[in-house]
Amino acid sequence: MVRPRFARLPPAQQQAILRAALDEFAAHGFHDASLNRIIGTAGISKGSMYYYFDGKEDLFAHVTRVEFERLLADVGPVPLPTGPGPDAFWAAVERYYRDSVAQLAARPRLASLVRAWLGASPNPALQRAQQELEGEVMPWVERVVAAGRSCGAVRTDLPSGLLIAVALGMGRAMDTWLMTQPPEDAASPPIGALVGMLRRALEPPV
Repeated sequence: MVRPRFARLPPAQQQAILRAALDEFAAHGFHDASLNRIIGTAGISKGSMYYYFDGKEDLFAHVTRVEFERLLADVGPVPLPTGPGPDAFWAAVERYYRDSVAQLAARPRLASLVRAWLGASPNPALQRAQQELEGEVMPWVERVVAAGRSCGAVRTDLPSGLLIAVALGMGRAMDTWLMTQPPEDAASPPIGALVGMLRRALEPPV
């Protein structure tokens, strides 16, 4: 966990540490990243780094959280449908997914960081951080499911918690698949097909 002392650093020094960490993790992934290289690039002592973070896992989790929050802020919330009915709702979801993928494509370092994050998923030391990050996006997932239910796009015969678990599971699988594709294949990912799979899983039964 990032320590409160880090937040008390001057913003320029915080950014120097986070920028060095982002560059290192994006270039080498989590496992092969060197904390010593990050320390050298950031221009701080090893003792200072452990004064702000418990170790490489905590630094990785923090820089990933910061970059994800920046991405979500730039993409914005899922827009409300411009028209009534299920088709308008799912079209809004697809536009949001496309905008998110486009933002990642425009930020190669962040895309590499996401790949590193997905690759580090089995690491027990990072599981709590991953659960916390997932918890931060849960409120807007709940709002999207509620909006889908209100317009008839999402089924109401099952608990919302189950539907959210299905949506998150499918979302993780889709994101993992997209992020492991070669750049030339990921340039035009089949977003429509992926959202269509999600729609068929969540829409009301015929």
